[in-house]
Amino acid sequence: MTELQVQQTDESSPNAEELSSWLEKVIAWGHADSLNTWKDISLHSSRLKDFLQQLLIQINNVSSTAETMKRLPLLGQFLGRLCWNPHVTAEGESRGLLFQCLWALYSEHPSNAVEREANQWIRKVLCQLATEEEDGAALALMKHLGVPSKEYHLKVLKRMVTIMQENIGNNQCSRTQGCSCGSIRAASEACVPLITCPEASPLIGALLQQPVTCFRDGLSENFLDALHSAYSRRVLPLEELAVVSLWYHSLPSLEEAVLRLLESATAAGSTPNKIEEQVTNSLLPEACAQHCSIFLVANDIFRTVLKQAEKNECVKHVFQTFTKCFLRELSHLQPQTSASLKAFFPQSPPSLLLPLLTMPSEMPQEALKDHLMWVSSLIQQLAEEEEEEEEEDSRNIRGHHKVFEAWLLLVQCGHWVQVAAQLLVTSGPEDCAPFLWLLTFYHHPTNRWHHRASQLVQAKAAWDHLCGLFSVAGHPRPADRLQSFISLLSAKPRQPPLAPPLALNLMVNFAVFGQLPLSTSTEMIQKVVDQSGLWDESTRVLGSLRLRLNDRGCVANDRVRLRIEELRNTMTQMINRSSVAAVTGEIRDQLCACLNHHLSSSDMSVHVFVCVCVWQTDSDKRYRAMIEFFDEK
Repeated sequence: MTELQVQQTDESSPNAEELSSWLEKVIAWGHADSLNTWKDISLHSSRLKDFLQQLLIQINNVSSTAETMKRLPLLGQFLGRLCWNPHVTAEGESRGLLFQCLWALYSEHPSNAVEREANQWIRKVLCQLATEEEDGAALALMKHLGVPSKEYHLKVLKRMVTIMQENIGNNQCSRTQGCSCGSIRAASEACVPLITCPEASPLIGALLQQPVTCFRDGLSENFLDALHSAYSRRVLPLEELAVVSLWYHSLPSLEEAVLRLLESATAAGSTPNKIEEQVTNSLLPEACAQHCSIFLVANDIFRTVLKQAEKNECVKHVFQTFTKCFLRELSHLQPQTSASLKAFFPQSPPSLLLPLLTMPSEMPQEALKDHLMWVSSLIQQLAEEEEEEEEEDSRNIRGHHKVFEAWLLLVQCGHWVQVAAQLLVTSGPEDCAPFLWLLTFYHHPTNRWHHRASQLVQAKAAWDHLCGLFSVAGHPRPADRLQSFISLLSAKPRQPPLAPPLALNLMVNFAVFGQLPLSTSTEMIQKVVDQSGLWDESTRVLGSLRLRLNDRGCVANDRVRLRIEELRNTMTQMINRSSVAAVTGEIRDQLCACLNHHLSSSDMSVHVFVCVCVWQTDSDKRYRAMIEFFDEK
């Protein structure tokens, strides 16, 4: 800026005397409420707007709010009295300039008591302007204009929100024109009192979706904390884009969303269909596809949970469903707008990324077997390298890290584990080893050396039993063969147990894709599930299989679909009967306690009532009626 320009700016800048003169006039306007006052304000409206414009320029040109207040000590009183004069705030341009002066005075990083007090005062003024407090002047103006109180305040609030939106829309960061990014932080701070106002939703959305172009224009922490709190308490409705932007800016909000999904999806009674619906409706897959940073945080939360619960099949299934929905959303984006797969999975072994992230439905059915053998060999190679490295250096944890990342990716792409179980139904002894190894690794990732070899032997034994049980040529089967298979599900002394879900997964696939009559397959599964108590696991395996075969591009004939539905119905009936039996057993225990207490008496009516109840057909109702009778006695 040249010397002449500086001189002209100084001459046009308001001074303390001019501000004092305007303050006297504003005080006079506030003390009188008459038609003459309104006329006087209208008469000076143009000059007032010019003066406010000059004030705004001066505030922006001064280095700090403290320096501005030092030059113009009456500025706060002047702006405050204008804010409470409804004749001034009712005029759009004057109100806009007034609000801009307040925002310009707001300090992004207050460095002294003056600036901290100024920030607190500005927030208070903006909050009060959005409320319905009515003073005499405001009532007089509303009465004269014929505008209801609520409508007046809503219009003021909406206008304020519109001006703030326009202000942040003009935000720019340029080396030649200077940086005005601080207005984003100031506007977000000023918006804190308005968080729960529905009228402020457009402004909140605009702030959240404002692109970050400079280190100075980050959203205020107070704004993000207030937004997170209001959204968590469900008192703030946000559009989907705003929710995604909130997760992008606020780590606590994103963490809470992922943990809430995990909690709801792993609750009792969750089915694969319900889990997929919950995951899709959570917006998280869509948000992760749009923002790689959101996916990395969500993925890390799942990683941490799985480290503590590697055998929790429900958590595994939620993780698989989440990844499947994420990949589906990612496929909908244009390649130039999405990050690379390596960016989303930076810790996964590169050799496994594409083979596992490819969906089985995207490949020819005849290629699945060779593809899965290749995947199994890649993971086996990583595991063997880990064992060799640990033999050389027992303190080496890098190899184990690679194997864990391979297992984590396999969990995320659990559809390939399902394909391996399906292929084992038609595999022979000569080509079953890679698939059995993959299933064993999936269910027992932390076991190494002889433990893995031992469990592989058990998995092979389970497969041999199933081949014999479901062999058409081998029927009628020996009576003890099924019991031998069930015994594999129980722990053995000095031997790590085979994961029950592994054996059950194999059996369900034999029942669905095998050639035995459906009634025979159903009978065997009923006995296994009934003796092992794996009802929930069986319905989960069948539900997952049904979902995979219903995916676009999957080939499944009507016979397979029919067998899945029949088996699911059978499992559901078994679960219902088991629940009724549990309830009836509890009621029977209560009845025994009642009998022990009452039958010692000589009351013959008790004996008669018991005899009558014995002849009722509904045992549940019979037991409950007897308990109620005894309680009355």
